[in-house]
Amino acid sequence: MREETQKISSYQRVAAEEVRANLEEVYYALKDKGYNPITQIVGYILSGDPTYITSHNNARALIGRLERDELLEEMVREFLRDVI
Repeated sequence: MREETQKISSYQRVAAEEVRANLEEVYYALKDKGYNPITQIVGYILSGDPTYITSHNNARALIGRLERDELLEEMVREFLRDVI
């Protein structure tokens, strides 16, 4: 059985843009508070523990709106876009 390539709908594009925008806000809030944003975001994704994310500038609430698998999916998509 051959699987078809999944096409990205306009809804998925909007969702991806929301993930990117929220992740960017979280990144800058963590940086603003003096944290290493990369290690904090990775800790959150691996553990699901929201205390890895500061509440500064509503960052914890922003990242809480997203599923961790959505974050990973968007990160992999962006990484591969730059690599390929």
